[in-house]
Amino acid sequence: MKPQNDVRLLGPQPGFQERFLSSPADITIGGGAAGCGKSRASLMAVLPGLRIPEFRAVFFRRTTVQVRAPGGLWDESRTIYRDFGGVSSEGYLRWTFPSGALVTFAHLEGADTHLDWQGSALALIVFDELCHFTEEQFWYLQSRNRSTCGVQPYTLATCNPDPDSWVARLIAWWIDQETGLPISERAGVLRYFTRWQSEIFWGDNKQTVRAQLPPGTDIPDVLIQSLTFVPGKLEENAILERADPAYRGKLMAMTRVNRARLLEGNWKVRADAGSYFRRSDVRIIDQVPADVEQWVRRWDLAASEPTETNPDPDWTCGIKMGRYKDGRFVVADCELVRRRSHDVRVLVKRVAEKDGTDCKIVVPQDPAQAGKDQAESYVLDLAGYDVDTEKENGNKETRAEPCAAQWQHQNIDVVRGAWNDAFFAQLEAFPDRKSHDDAADALAGAFKHLLTSGNSFQYYR
Repeated sequence: MKPQNDVRLLGPQPGFQERFLSSPADITIGGGAAGCGKSRASLMAVLPGLRIPEFRAVFFRRTTVQVRAPGGLWDESRTIYRDFGGVSSEGYLRWTFPSGALVTFAHLEGADTHLDWQGSALALIVFDELCHFTEEQFWYLQSRNRSTCGVQPYTLATCNPDPDSWVARLIAWWIDQETGLPISERAGVLRYFTRWQSEIFWGDNKQTVRAQLPPGTDIPDVLIQSLTFVPGKLEENAILERADPAYRGKLMAMTRVNRARLLEGNWKVRADAGSYFRRSDVRIIDQVPADVEQWVRRWDLAASEPTETNPDPDWTCGIKMGRYKDGRFVVADCELVRRRSHDVRVLVKRVAEKDGTDCKIVVPQDPAQAGKDQAESYVLDLAGYDVDTEKENGNKETRAEPCAAQWQHQNIDVVRGAWNDAFFAQLEAFPDRKSHDDAADALAGAFKHLLTSGNSFQYYR
């Protein structure tokens, strides 16, 4: 059995992992780019404490599903902790070591789940994907970061960039606010802070923190903590690059925004109008191609006409999309109308007759019972055609991401038609909240169906 305190046997890699694990800060936040080895590093962080009987560490993910996900923290912990004598308890998501040390994996799924940890004393707290947690959850659990086992309590956190998160504000000093990229000379540099009446006061040392406080405020040293941010990139994870050389290509094949965040570690880039779908990224062809092996018409349904009280209602959109034999895609038609419920049903039936029985029809199903009833009634209306219903889960940007990645890599053609201008106008405005997203929803749904219903798919980039 490996010595329980010898981290070197697992070998944190030079670069990010070494800097992250050797940080002396009370709170160390690490990561940025995907694939830099941050999760593996956080799992190694507990090793020096495993021979201490009262050592307690907890790894938090936001949801139970994330804790138990294949290849996630709990799954990967098996590749490390068994070699140090750890015995796992699947039911409690806990490792017990010969000394009596405990390492637990837990979620904070509910808004008040963090209160379940009242009274706990945790030498090490690890937040995996810190941006997924609320600010209240993070700061409350700092009050549980205490210990009498001989280990100075500390917190580690990993994350990918999210420009709109509270984490982005917390680590702003380490990020160039113009470029969104980490400032290299500040990487791993400690800053000191205290939270006084929910406001954070910063300084280069404890004395300068005190100088920022309101006049007459006197606090002890123990209320002033240190924090740092350690950025990392994929190229610092040589083990992953060797084991999965295609991973970099997968990051490069993402949309511009996610490529900047996950490959470059950019904390300022946002998805705005034109971030997902631009007309210039696709090839316009003059006729419907003959080498399409599968067709689908995906609808995004609405049921309103413009009125004085509602002059700009949602659109009903039906997109016909096909997959070439070589794995690429083509958009052949787009119906984009504003009509009442009965007229929409008539349209859907007429378009089905035009498309023919070789084109599958997919209608959305809202989660409520009324949505289920509506979807089932459409299936009855379209008897004789290949019809499917599909629940819409997740936010619209997440649903659009896979299709947008292929769109931006010029793997989607569009057939020239009178409908093009209205179609492109909606797509190029996405995800602006003031614009309509019906075409983006229908396109993403059509792409998802073609991607998941076929026997094979080659990911082009």
